[in-house]
Amino acid sequence: MKSIINGKRYDTDKAILIGEANALDFGCSSTRDFNHWEASLYMTPRSGAFFLAGCGGPMTRFSRKVDQNSWSGGSGIHPMDKAEALEWAEQYLPTEDIEKHFGSVIEDV
Repeated sequence: MKSIINGKRYDTDKAILIGEANALDFGCSSTRDFNHWEASLYMTPRSGAFFLAGCGGPMTRFSRKVDQNSWSGGSGIHPMDKAEALEWAEQYLPTEDIEKHFGSVIEDV
């Protein structure tokens, strides 16, 4: 999947995959559920920018407006800053993946 957003090109074929998750693993009942989603977190190799690529139902971040009061499922790319990417990773990815890609900002307590 490729997209140009604010003059920056995001390409899942060239980016580094950090991890993947889907709503079925987090309580969504089926792929027909309006809240169903599948997403992958990536980091660009050149600038280290983060983005989420995926698809989902009409009640997810991947929804598309089709009429004044109507929404449909869709797919797309959503840029994220490092804090947003870490927050998403903490919520959906295994600890090993988080430590591998965000180890420099993780603090021991």
